[in-house]
Amino acid sequence: MIDVTSQTGGHLAAGLGTVELTVALHYLFDTPHDRLVWDIGHQAYPHKILTGRRDAMHSIRQPGGVSGFLRRDESEFDCFGAGHSSTSISAAYGMAVASAVQNEGRNVVAIIGDGAMTAGLAYEALNNAGNSKANLLVILNDNEMSISPNVGALSNYLARILSGKAFMTVREGSRAVLSTMPPVKEISQRIESHTKGLFLPSSLFEELGFYYIGPIDGHNLNTVMRTIKNMKKIEGPRFLHIITQKGKGYDPAEADPLGYHGVVPFNPKTGKLEKKSSGVSYTSVFSKWLCDMAERDERLIGITPAMREGSGLVEFQKRFPARYFDVGIAEQHAVTFGAGIACENMKPVVAIYSTFLQRAYDQLIHDVCVQNLDVMFALDRAGYVGGDGATHAGAYDYSYLRCIPNMVVMAPADERECRNMLYTAYEHVGPSSVRYPRGTGPGVEQEQEMTLLEIGKASVEREGDRVAILSFGSMLAPALQAGEQVNATVVNMRFVKPIDEELIRDVGMRHNLIITMEEQVVAGGGGSAVNEVLAKYGILTRIINLGLPDEHLEHGVPKDVLADCGLDAESVVDLIESCIEYDFKKRISLWIFRNWFQFP
Repeated sequence: MIDVTSQTGGHLAAGLGTVELTVALHYLFDTPHDRLVWDIGHQAYPHKILTGRRDAMHSIRQPGGVSGFLRRDESEFDCFGAGHSSTSISAAYGMAVASAVQNEGRNVVAIIGDGAMTAGLAYEALNNAGNSKANLLVILNDNEMSISPNVGALSNYLARILSGKAFMTVREGSRAVLSTMPPVKEISQRIESHTKGLFLPSSLFEELGFYYIGPIDGHNLNTVMRTIKNMKKIEGPRFLHIITQKGKGYDPAEADPLGYHGVVPFNPKTGKLEKKSSGVSYTSVFSKWLCDMAERDERLIGITPAMREGSGLVEFQKRFPARYFDVGIAEQHAVTFGAGIACENMKPVVAIYSTFLQRAYDQLIHDVCVQNLDVMFALDRAGYVGGDGATHAGAYDYSYLRCIPNMVVMAPADERECRNMLYTAYEHVGPSSVRYPRGTGPGVEQEQEMTLLEIGKASVEREGDRVAILSFGSMLAPALQAGEQVNATVVNMRFVKPIDEELIRDVGMRHNLIITMEEQVVAGGGGSAVNEVLAKYGILTRIINLGLPDEHLEHGVPKDVLADCGLDAESVVDLIESCIEYDFKKRISLWIFRNWFQFP
């Protein structure tokens, strides 16, 4: 893992913490007949190595290579694809039920951790599965930064005892006898529960219907093996709590597990990370704006669903701790929490990835937009995201946001415009969103002073002839490059909703060909909005919509993938020239045809 990720980047620290657990699971269970359902994929690199992909790991997250997450079409050992958190228990319970119905007698194990137990979905699944007789084992990989005091010889000994055959025989035998004596049975259950509670944090999971064991040391292979072996013999829902150290076995990752969660290429001997791009990232633009705005307005509240570093809230937390809220991997709660704050005349800013806002769509509609509450969404990682692949692509937010009444949807073309749009969205009264891509912008210098933009107003960047290119967000740079080569009008649309109908009408009346460009799926996106305006006013000029194709784009190099999608200057120039050539040939043919029939 260290060798591979030092060359390719990827997720490292979480997987280092699951080495012993992974070895134990594949040794004790008959995989892939028995199902191992890993939550997300951050902790599943050891699983990939042990299931026939060791020699291909050098290609992880590279074009055409092994996925950084779990993929059903990559290996029969990946029984459930995952890219978003906290799905493992629900999926594993479904597999356990299906196995029971089909009488297949397979074991099903869900391995959840790396913060995934902060999501409500995990508890919905526990609540449902615990009320069943499903042959399901849930393993909580609790990878806190230090091992809690109750993990040690006594705790491991108790776990082995409580999962052992002798204890289970006595326990189940007592239950059978006492079932005919209800008052005594109730007292014995209370005594058992409270006795275990003296040593173990089992109450919650026991109340949900699971037989709880742990916590145990997840790096003591002997304890892990013996405990899981014993738990295999127990019927019904079971819950094993193990404690691991994120980054275990690699000193730099142990010292900085957060920094080595997801890494860029680094020196494996020293652990020194390679320098990142010298350009200013859109995330940095947001981070600076958030702090600047918080200094101006004490009503600003920053909210993130467990993405402090990724969304750029580290500095904000340091400077404004009382106004910073990390709600955990709980996107639904983050949105409704923000709605509640807005009800009290505060100004919540929800910093969230485009792909993760999808998880809170109902709350976005009903709790924010229906009530027209003043909640601002800063959508990072919008568009194609490179190595993280299809599960993390921010490819749909134009489509799923612009159909909601009261929502304003903005897309900056560069760093300066991003800062001004964030300011505009914040000052707007009502739901608003600013979406920006991963990585750096084109290099436009920001200004300290912020300018309010007119809502719904596009900007003509250059005037041309016959052809117009209407760009949304990050597509302005290649649109301008193409426009210079073919003398096309280029428009920075800025707003997906409300869209600049007046400008679209004017462009449609003056140009023979309109091309729209957007770093998101074509269906329902910015181009679709332009089509709707042209249709509304009966303007019949030719229009071509360019965007991400109707497929799930795999991990790759963003520049190359976008070029394959026709979203680079060269592709646009080729498209325009082919359209002009076709139009010329069509006109010549029509002229010949008309003149031919003038003669007898």
